Amino acid sequence: MTVKQRTLAKEFSISGKGLHTSCIVSMTFKPAPVNHGFKFQRVDLENKPVIGASAEYVVDTARGTVLEYQGARISTIEHSLAALTGMDLDNVLIEIDNEEVPILDGSARLFVEEIEKAGTVEQDAEREYFVVTERIVYKNEKTGSEIIALPDNDYSLNVLISFNSTVLNNQYASMDSLADFKAEIANCRTFVFLHELEFLLKNNLVKGGDVDNAIVIIDRPVSQEELDRIADLFNHKRVEVKEQGILNNLELQYDNECARHKLLDVIGDLALAGKRIKGRIIATKPGHGANTAFAKMIAKAIHKEAAIDKAPHYDAKSPVIMDVNKIKELLPHRFPFLLVDKVIDVQDNYLVGVKNVTVNEPFFQGHFPEEPVMPGVLLVEAMAQAGGIFVLRNLVGKYSTYFMKIDNVKFRKKVVPGDTIIFKVILTSPIRRGIAEMRGICYVGDSIVAEGDYMAQIVKIN
Repeated sequence: MTVKQRTLAKEFSISGKGLHTSCIVSMTFKPAPVNHGFKFQRVDLENKPVIGASAEYVVDTARGTVLEYQGARISTIEHSLAALTGMDLDNVLIEIDNEEVPILDGSARLFVEEIEKAGTVEQDAEREYFVVTERIVYKNEKTGSEIIALPDNDYSLNVLISFNSTVLNNQYASMDSLADFKAEIANCRTFVFLHELEFLLKNNLVKGGDVDNAIVIIDRPVSQEELDRIADLFNHKRVEVKEQGILNNLELQYDNECARHKLLDVIGDLALAGKRIKGRIIATKPGHGANTAFAKMIAKAIHKEAAIDKAPHYDAKSPVIMDVNKIKELLPHRFPFLLVDKVIDVQDNYLVGVKNVTVNEPFFQGHFPEEPVMPGVLLVEAMAQAGGIFVLRNLVGKYSTYFMKIDNVKFRKKVVPGDTIIFKVILTSPIRRGIAEMRGICYVGDSIVAEGDYMAQIVKIN
């Protein structure tokens, strides 16, 4: 079942204080066209530069995720991006009049509530996913952070956090589907250790911080006098320490609220990969640095997947689009010259076919008896046959293809008995006047074994 892209039904605005700048910031979230993605626009700067929510623009992750493009910056973006992703959106333009997204209550809750009020609408384009088909691993030996992506039917996450703290040691959180984001993750607030607050303030950070927008954790003996002094630094009313080691200004919403917030951050940071993810993410000791580094790995995999020369994914159990009997209805070739066993994928501009090479192929009797190698000319012929299937599949009546030209043929590796060849033929220009131009590529595993460019004439047979 295909899923359509979504955007906002109408725009909404939200404002608040920046965590590190303390400036009052206003944001307007606007509907955007298909394939737009999430983008920030600095409306306070000359020419109103647009910064795409992309991992390639990450320049800092010390106390939040910071993007920069052509001199324009936007920081602390993770909660807003988590809300957009968690509320099943694809295309939104975010206008902002300062360099930092407001911290609000330290969670994604207020963003989610405003998205619900505005509503969302389906768009006339399919959503593209990055489907995890094999294990992807990021590991930082220095910090102990590790993030793994595994195949799954949905976007699910498991997060484990670990601190050298008696109050917050190991915590675990999970989310089985984005459908659970609003109820289980969105309202989980950020957290900070008390001993970090004064240091951050002295280093010109958290100027907009407030103990009401974070869970403040105390894991060492602290006198009431010291608490009062820190409260005064933040212009906050006096607070006390609860028995469980947090300030008494708020109640935890979940015993594992800190781990759930880290899961929220992972969702927001991985939105920078550029596509919705279909897979299970397992994150141990995640942080913005690890999250965005992993987002870059996924972005690289997406780019590789989009490359025309990428080997198609092949599973012998995958459904067959055309079996050999259907192929024989389209092609005149027969034994020993029918060189495509089945078709496993057909799209508007390409086709993927398969041939299983066995030692019983007749050409191995003479090519070569002591070292069986599939002749390169037969690889060329097999690609041509796959191209013929592509152009003939939708024609009504009897047609055939006659190849007029073959250019840029290259043979890169041997094909031997036991290999499974995957053919990918791509239409390189629209079919005009019965002439089709295609590029053909043969793979064994992930390796290209042969390739070439083809031109064929489509001829009706009386």
